[in-house]
Amino acid sequence: MSPTEIVEDDSAIGEMCTDVFGAGWGRFRIAHLSTGDRIGVELFQFDNQQQPENNFEYWKTGVFHFCVQDPNVEELAERIVAAGGKNG
Repeated sequence: MSPTEIVEDDSAIGEMCTDVFGAGWGRFRIAHLSTGDRIGVELFQFDNQQQPENNFEYWKTGVFHFCVQDPNVEELAERIVAAGGKNG
């Protein structure tokens, strides 16, 4: 998918993003990448980004979205739980 701008509005995607980020996020750009072995990566660019003072403030970063596509998601979830994964 080409880079796309998402805006905070009452559209389905706007409301979904407000559910995730909370009110006041305004807008962001998103791009989707895919590797040859079907690994997908989403890149987000928000307007209010700040350059950290020390270049990498590890305590302020983290994964906020993780997606897995599988033809049998219930079986995959069972395998993840069996391997120690948790919901929530």
